[in-house]
Amino acid sequence: MAKLNTAGRVRNRPYYLSTRVKFGLALMMAVGWLCLTGYLAMGWMNDLSQYVPRWLAVVLIGFIALLPGFMNAFLVASLLFDRRPPHTPMARYPAVSILVAAYNEEECIRQTVRSVMDQKYPGELELIVIDDGSTDKTLGMLRSLPSPQVKIVQAPHGGKAAALNRGLQHATHDLVITIDADTHLFPEAIQRIVARMVHDPPQTAAVAGAVLVRNSRLNWLTRLQEWDYFHGIASVKRLQSLYQGTLVAQGSFSVLRKDAIVEVGGWPETVGEDIVQTWALLAKGYRIGFAEDAAVFTNVPSTYRGFFQQRKRWARGLIEAFKMNPRVLFRAQTTTLFIYWNALFPVMDAVYLLVFLPGVVAALFGYYFIAGPLTLAVLPLALVINGVMFRLQNGMFRARSLSVRQNLGGFIGYVLIYQILMTPASMAGYLAELGGLRKRWGTK
Repeated sequence: MAKLNTAGRVRNRPYYLSTRVKFGLALMMAVGWLCLTGYLAMGWMNDLSQYVPRWLAVVLIGFIALLPGFMNAFLVASLLFDRRPPHTPMARYPAVSILVAAYNEEECIRQTVRSVMDQKYPGELELIVIDDGSTDKTLGMLRSLPSPQVKIVQAPHGGKAAALNRGLQHATHDLVITIDADTHLFPEAIQRIVARMVHDPPQTAAVAGAVLVRNSRLNWLTRLQEWDYFHGIASVKRLQSLYQGTLVAQGSFSVLRKDAIVEVGGWPETVGEDIVQTWALLAKGYRIGFAEDAAVFTNVPSTYRGFFQQRKRWARGLIEAFKMNPRVLFRAQTTTLFIYWNALFPVMDAVYLLVFLPGVVAALFGYYFIAGPLTLAVLPLALVINGVMFRLQNGMFRARSLSVRQNLGGFIGYVLIYQILMTPASMAGYLAELGGLRKRWGTK
């Protein structure tokens, strides 16, 4: 494959801090926060020790409050250090193959294709839509499209990974972009994600784009998810990419090197094919980047059942990634820290669901040994965290001539109850994969 990357940029900014220095400073600040909160939690531990053994009280409070606080402190410190490289237009843009796997997407496939055709991309675009055995009018609508640039590939219904692998066989270019069938691309999305791929370090195998919510005005649940995508998911990807390794090049919008995809065997036939593939690339020593200014908009689940199934699949995909790529735990790189954090998520979710939430219920009846008035002290910290996230994301929006919608109610719900809605789904996903239950590619 021809080289797509340029030489490293010369940093002309004064007082530039290297990635390792930023990592060290953010880690020191997070450890300092952990020590402070650990000291303040001593009374809480003493109270809880009246009901459970001392060691168990320490473990429970550690997973309920101390570890999440440490992670949030590291996130905020890192985001404050983060300085995104400016978008640099190129004299010549490489040709790109775009893969769209579609299964029963008659309601949105035409709009998705049109958003690709309307891209302001100076290079060649090859759009390949794989109909994964749809039983509705998806195939007919694809055939009725007037654009000769669209290649239609038919496949028996075998799941998203199988559809993408079939599409990859028809891709003729060195860079491959994956897009979900219900995704609408901002006009410069492909131009910006490809430019980031080209200008990132030579060992970069993929760059994830910024996925935002399109149907946020539909109901209360989509309003909550708007903040999760706008704040939580985007900020975590910024954090991970700052330290040279985004952990998920999501299938909804990412660009990948074709030779790297082939090297790891394509997309694995798993529930979480994108995270498993990303970790396979990390295990090979590749870097995964993030283009925060390459924005697309997707439809999120509008019912709790759909939301539950989606987050269950995401959680199951995390366990699949650990099972299929355990080598990532032993690589000497900063990204490994985030992989170990992911290993703690099942335990943290279990403690949250089985211990903390019952403790909140007990507090309503005057029993404060797990949750009490001091628990409300986390709300100011949550506001600080979200304030930092909002400042960064709002800056990206302004640069794209976008504006943040008025969604105060969704924000309040996101802060107060989103974790309550999400944790049961995550636990179901962990248990389904650990229990070896049947896998299938469902709707979003």
